[in-house]
Amino acid sequence: MLQLRPSCEHCDKALPPNSTEAMICSYECTFCADCAEHVLGHVCPNCGGNFVARPIRPSTEWRPGVSLSHQPARKDKVFKPVSVQEQKEFAARVSKTPPGSR
Repeated sequence: MLQLRPSCEHCDKALPPNSTEAMICSYECTFCADCAEHVLGHVCPNCGGNFVARPIRPSTEWRPGVSLSHQPARKDKVFKPVSVQEQKEFAARVSKTPPGSR
């Protein structure tokens, strides 16, 4: 089950469960779309993986027991801004390899 982290790990922008701006890697590192594109170069600074849009967990209980009220989003933040220069160098190196081959 996705954790639905509440904010961008780099800039701390709020990313509520219904945000269409949340981007995650396969480890659920969470960044806003702006940071993922302009700061991180579409490369996760933690694992080197790529980002995809985080799915939105339904707030409406369309099926019994399945909704945001039954599986709430994580409340604690992960905030660890990256060094922009180090990330540029890392992303330049890693992005030469397609995500499926990393």
